[in-house]
Amino acid sequence: MHSAPHALRSGIALLIALLSCLASPGLAAETFSPARVAVYFSPGGGATATVVREVNAATQQILVQAYSFTSAPIAKALVDAHTRGVTVLVVLDKSNETGTYSAATLLTNAGMQPLIDAHHAIAHNKVMVIDSATILTGSFNFTKAAEEKNAENLLVIKDTPELVKAYEANIRLHASHSHPYGRQGESWRTP
Repeated sequence: MHSAPHALRSGIALLIALLSCLASPGLAAETFSPARVAVYFSPGGGATATVVREVNAATQQILVQAYSFTSAPIAKALVDAHTRGVTVLVVLDKSNETGTYSAATLLTNAGMQPLIDAHHAIAHNKVMVIDSATILTGSFNFTKAAEEKNAENLLVIKDTPELVKAYEANIRLHASHSHPYGRQGESWRTP
């Protein structure tokens, strides 16, 4: 008879401990805040044009994390931003170093230094943070196939300063253990 009340008390104590952990502010990744959000779907939903538009509006800095990056329009927009004096940090998955096509070659040939995150099995992020104000993220790879063939989504998130800080810190963390892209001077062809 004593085991049932003891089990109940133990279960309640465990539940209280779990709830207190969940309520602990140190464990929360982000608190909710009002935001302006737009979503784009592909194929043919304007995600590439949206990325290019947001990159073209940059005045100070662009932080990029990308898994697959073969989009000529997005690469050109980043080169144009770099040319007009915007600081551009690009961190790519290691597949960009060995794949047939990578926009990293175009960026390198334009005087930029993309970084390769080979620290993980896959560096699968697809994120841009523009001027510490705008986040672009979702399943949308920065590729022609993502725009024209794949079922993808792109979120544009504004007015979330704490979320921006979290993404910027994460991108810089991955940049810190990345190495410079090493296929300099190769010609780059659009797939």
